[in-house]
Amino acid sequence: MNIESTDGVQVSARQATSPRRSPVRNSERGTSSVELALILPVFLLLVFGLVELSVALYDQAVLVNASREGARAGIVLRNPKLTTAEIQQVVINYTDGSLITFGSPVTPVVTVTQSSPATFPNPLLVKVDYTYTGLGLGSMMSAVTQPLVLSATASMINE
Repeated sequence: MNIESTDGVQVSARQATSPRRSPVRNSERGTSSVELALILPVFLLLVFGLVELSVALYDQAVLVNASREGARAGIVLRNPKLTTAEIQQVVINYTDGSLITFGSPVTPVVTVTQSSPATFPNPLLVKVDYTYTGLGLGSMMSAVTQPLVLSATASMINE
């Protein structure tokens, strides 16, 4: 059975329904799969790296705010002044629900340096150190080098 094509040429029904494949097209089959296999790992590494960096920056911002909260609580004009343990507890309370961890939670190390006497114009220094674990970068970094430690320091003058 012959079918007339749009340009007036008689072709068989089999030729009319089967796609024509050129030798060039056959040699390019699977190219997109190979390209995807090459690009996908790089793309996923970039995406997860951005997520990891975002989480680390968020945790750093939480530590900065926690150190400020601790320093502010320690310098406020009150009698008696907060003790070192009470200032440390203010910082720990601030970070407890705010830090993003992907595993067991790590408690930050809080160092408080108070001047003696704790009165105006002597400073109060609050330093917060936190070992970052993250999704995978923190674990890989600690396996290759030392663990990634985020740190924040706040210094305020006693009132």
